Amino acid sequence: MSCIRFNTPAQRAQMQRMAPRMLTAEEAAALHPAPPVTESKIRRLRLLAGHENPKIRESVASSYNAPADLFEALARDGDEGVRACVARNEQTPCDVLRGLAGDESERVRGWVAVNYFVPDDVMRRLADDPSETVRSLVRWKASLATEPAAG
Repeated sequence: MSCIRFNTPAQRAQMQRMAPRMLTAEEAAALHPAPPVTESKIRRLRLLAGHENPKIRESVASSYNAPADLFEALARDGDEGVRACVARNEQTPCDVLRGLAGDESERVRGWVAVNYFVPDDVMRRLADDPSETVRSLVRWKASLATEPAAG
């Protein structure tokens, strides 16, 4: 028995019509709205920010709903992964990113460099970072702003 399947033009046309269509991000968000941020959610984030498991603290540091004081506290966390999650979170306050730009960890400083919302003064500082990796991330991000739009 052959594994080759032969479809008629009518069958192929019907499969094309029935194929699922990819949703845009906006359409997906409209179909699956995020639940509202409640005081209860904020209390849970505060509780989990002190959890002994660094992976759980990373999840709090990655939350777009964490309050500013949690970002500040987690930016001082002893675990590099937690600080890296704070550094890459687009909701992290600029002053917290400024502090993380001086972090001992190259990984954390690299995430600061690629954070879309990092202030210009921090990018200038990171352009002179001791790490070649961080400097190259700064150059790469700067190149994105100078490339012509595709399309």
